[in-house]
Amino acid sequence: MNSKMNSCIHIYTGNGKGKTTAAFGQALRAAGAGMKVYIAQFVKGLDYSEIAVVRKNIPQIRIEQFGRGCFIVKEPAEEDIKAARRGLEKVKSIVHTGNFDMVVLDEIFIALFYKLFSIEEVIEILENKPDKLEVIMTGRYAPAELIELADLVTEMKEVKHYYQQGVEAREGIEF
Repeated sequence: MNSKMNSCIHIYTGNGKGKTTAAFGQALRAAGAGMKVYIAQFVKGLDYSEIAVVRKNIPQIRIEQFGRGCFIVKEPAEEDIKAARRGLEKVKSIVHTGNFDMVVLDEIFIALFYKLFSIEEVIEILENKPDKLEVIMTGRYAPAELIELADLVTEMKEVKHYYQQGVEAREGIEF
């Protein structure tokens, strides 16, 4: 790590599979090193397999979901907006407590894409975060302003996907 940098902002974006998986892998690595991790999942509300195992076995990682159990298909409902706003307020308070070493904002770019809150609000959180707080943001459609602000940007590119051959989402793989 660059000795001038206390922490970094990571982005995992793109149309390919693996953005959340990469963020959870990084969170697991951080927890293994004794770091405390907070994961906020925007838009998502289902009980995914990774959440179950983390909640049961890894007390250094705290996960909260701010979605209604389904992805937004067309226009967000009022409940979607309220859930996302609750999540953003929670993230603001978590970031400012200094109680965590890493914060993961899973699917935050989808929340921004659907205008559940503003990019300016996210930038304000990032610009006012503690120096030693590592932040990871995921989702399709990462905005240019956040890409510019980030220290690491990885784009997952779909080259081939088994969904195109009729393979449904599988427990332990996609959820």
